[in-house]
Amino acid sequence: MIKAKHHWFLYPCLVEYGWIRMRIHFNKIAMSGTIASAHRPFLVIANHFSWWDGFFIASLNKKKFHKRLHIMMEEKQLRENKILNYGGIFSIRKFSRDEIRSLLYSVELLKNPENMVGLFPQGKFESSYQHPLHFEKGLCWILKKVQNEIQVVFVANQVEYFDSVKPNLFCYYKDYDPSGKSPSDIEKDYNRFFESCYKKNRLKKN
Repeated sequence: MIKAKHHWFLYPCLVEYGWIRMRIHFNKIAMSGTIASAHRPFLVIANHFSWWDGFFIASLNKKKFHKRLHIMMEEKQLRENKILNYGGIFSIRKFSRDEIRSLLYSVELLKNPENMVGLFPQGKFESSYQHPLHFEKGLCWILKKVQNEIQVVFVANQVEYFDSVKPNLFCYYKDYDPSGKSPSDIEKDYNRFFESCYKKNRLKKN
């Protein structure tokens, strides 16, 4: 696996580059939600539908969470975009022995309250119209192995055009308590959150 690096120059530049690209591409960027505590490590669970997804999480972290960024990415994609490794991106190679190393690395990162680990538990790109979303097993594996207290955060990134030529980006987030929840419970709870965010978008349209 490829572990995350935080180059003193490239790390902040990559985050800022992503934010500038987003500001150019999107007509409006709205981030809304609540977090009860910022004193624990963050495990961020987000939907996965576009090239932008990592930059969405990086920008949300910069504006709202203020943690040391780590995002899991398919190893093939990371090798094709090696510079992202210096911005806190680490790899996973699914269906290999190396997969467990990446999951254990995530658990290790979540011991530090300054860290944030971002996951896309769908495990692959899917249409933004895909619903309900289905999660692979890695998320719950990590939750079972983490021994210290962490802050789990649901994130839903949704794009709407409405009356604009450029798309509007809505980033919703909320804290979540997975205690006592089964994998199917967590998946259902995320889908309920995701659907509630779509309803908010429909109200914005009106």
